[in-house]
Amino acid sequence: MHSLDGKIAIVTGSASGIGAATAMRLAARGARVLVNYSKSASEADEVVATIRAAGGTAEAVQASVALDSDCRKLVEAAVTRWGGVDILVNNAGTTKFAAHHDLDALSAEDFAHIYTVNTIGPFQMVRAARSALSAHGSGSVVNVSSIAGILGIGSSIAYAASKGALNTMTLSLARALAPAIRVNAVCPGFVATGWFEKRFGSEQYEELVRRQAESSPLKRAARPEDIADTVVFLASPESANITGECLINDSGVHLTLASGRS
Repeated sequence: MHSLDGKIAIVTGSASGIGAATAMRLAARGARVLVNYSKSASEADEVVATIRAAGGTAEAVQASVALDSDCRKLVEAAVTRWGGVDILVNNAGTTKFAAHHDLDALSAEDFAHIYTVNTIGPFQMVRAARSALSAHGSGSVVNVSSIAGILGIGSSIAYAASKGALNTMTLSLARALAPAIRVNAVCPGFVATGWFEKRFGSEQYEELVRRQAESSPLKRAARPEDIADTVVFLASPESANITGECLINDSGVHLTLASGRS
């Protein structure tokens, strides 16, 4: 693997879950990482402390990707601290749980909020970072999307639609920003994160993980580190010939859904 020594990375929504795992993986490869959080200051500080304890470099910055001014603040923080931005990981996201058949479960406000964070936020981050990312002709953007955006499944119709939009935006930006900046996306399926455990409790969480593993062709449920490894691959020189790709990482679950199996 190529070293990322000297590279500067921003990972949005990196106080926990996939974002935290990605920040740690990037730092382990030598990158200096800006850990972003919107509300979870203590969790973000823990991520930074873990990275520093392992000999890496990281700083935590509060910002909401829903606000264009905050997106610009994040980029400015990286440039001020370390002199630029080489890698942008758009991981911050949100959802609302609503059964797909219940069309009254989502309001226009729900749609607007989910789109603002999941789709407009990444666009604003790319726009804010474009100049810094293109400065050395080898910038990389990785959008953390979802198979929900490919198959129309997931926590709600609004969430699936926002991730579908993120996937097509990945293609548009890959065309628009080449050759100086590569833009790719990773599309996870279920990922066993603390978010689910907090929502459902330990017992239901363990059962959910077990059922997800049993239903997948690979007989395993993804962990945050599984997705983080894919993100780091797409952000690093190993994928220098790849742009405009939406790479599924879901233990093969999309194969069963596509075949009609459950």
